[in-house]
Amino acid sequence: MWKLCLLAVFLLAAAWIALAAGEKIDTGNLITGPAAFLDYRSIKPGGFRKITAADIPAPFATRSASNGPAIVDRPANAWPQAPAGFKVDLYVTGLDLPRQIRTAPNGDLLVAESDRGEIKIFRGRDKNGKPEQVSVFASGLQSPFGIAFYPAGPNPQWVYIGNTGSVVRFSYKTGDLKASGAAQVIVPRLPPGGGHWTRDLAFSRDGQRLFVAVGSASNASDPDTYPAEFHRANILEYTPGGNFTGVYASGIRNPVGIGVNPTTGELWCSVNERDALGDNLVPDYITHVQRGGFYGWPYFYIGGHPDPRLEGKHPELKDKVLVPDVLLSAHNGSLGLTFYEGTQFPAEFRGDLFAAEHGSWNRSSRTGYEVVRVPLENGHASGVFEDFLTGFVTSDRRVWGRPVGVAVGKDGALYVTDDASRSIWRVSYAGK
Repeated sequence: MWKLCLLAVFLLAAAWIALAAGEKIDTGNLITGPAAFLDYRSIKPGGFRKITAADIPAPFATRSASNGPAIVDRPANAWPQAPAGFKVDLYVTGLDLPRQIRTAPNGDLLVAESDRGEIKIFRGRDKNGKPEQVSVFASGLQSPFGIAFYPAGPNPQWVYIGNTGSVVRFSYKTGDLKASGAAQVIVPRLPPGGGHWTRDLAFSRDGQRLFVAVGSASNASDPDTYPAEFHRANILEYTPGGNFTGVYASGIRNPVGIGVNPTTGELWCSVNERDALGDNLVPDYITHVQRGGFYGWPYFYIGGHPDPRLEGKHPELKDKVLVPDVLLSAHNGSLGLTFYEGTQFPAEFRGDLFAAEHGSWNRSSRTGYEVVRVPLENGHASGVFEDFLTGFVTSDRRVWGRPVGVAVGKDGALYVTDDASRSIWRVSYAGK
């Protein structure tokens, strides 16, 4: 009898999970298999896709394309498109390479203008939906990208900034519009900025560890013979005081965006994989990151698939390669990520992950140039992602917008930096 009761409980739990998943994923609008690889002509807001390791082609199934984006001004009739019920507003424009964006405890938005070497603060919204105040918080930085508050909570004491070659921090109290003192160097030397230059930052949920994302110096060079790859294609771990404690995870070609899942405490990353193996290789990805995990670069990809350019190297690593949680189209250019903890969006969005897809150059048909949503159940992904914010590519293949960073405002809206139109977009839920 007890076995029947246990089976009933199990089936009820499974049904509940399936129902919850159904609320987050429109299975009737889900594309799977090779057809799920993106093409700018087919994506539309609200479409769901799932790519698996079984769907990826052999190397060189297509030629390696050179198809860099031609950036144009936003056409008069162009505007980012979101699913039904959502509204997109232009929060601010005229910026200079706006990149990573983070929300302060009081709702201020801190944005890295990397080329200018500045961190800017945008506060509030006036009656026209524009910032009430704009201030330069810090300047004189070296290609800043990562921004992290420490300690967590309503009253942090510091804001940490990831320069290309170092990590610094500024004394900070909630509401500051300008740094009250000079930068304090925490990590004086990171691997140099050749190749991938962004250095995103995140603190562990307990505040004991500082994670620093460092991309590779090359596309697929062998670290055994290329010293510039030392401590690159890694997520490095430090104490908040800047002491190096080790490589947290490795073989991650370019983990541009990182963040800690507030539900599980797991570190997640958004990754640009390697180029020059064809249109649909190698898929970019979003995944939780296991401590000590190896994700393949440069010898393998998406599990034990060998890179033909390095085939035969390090066969002992093949069975150690982890398969990421969510595979995206190759050359998507997946950058910043955030977890939705607001209450403005419908309840099924709570806890989900959003990531900015910047687009790249190595695919014959454009892919990326959007914001994707990854539905999560109790902090875990099923491999499905949704095309959430699209419309940045014109009908003649030109590009007017390239999302970089995403953050959830204190108002519950999603804020998206766009370094092509030099703007910040605000996505809110207006109802159906």
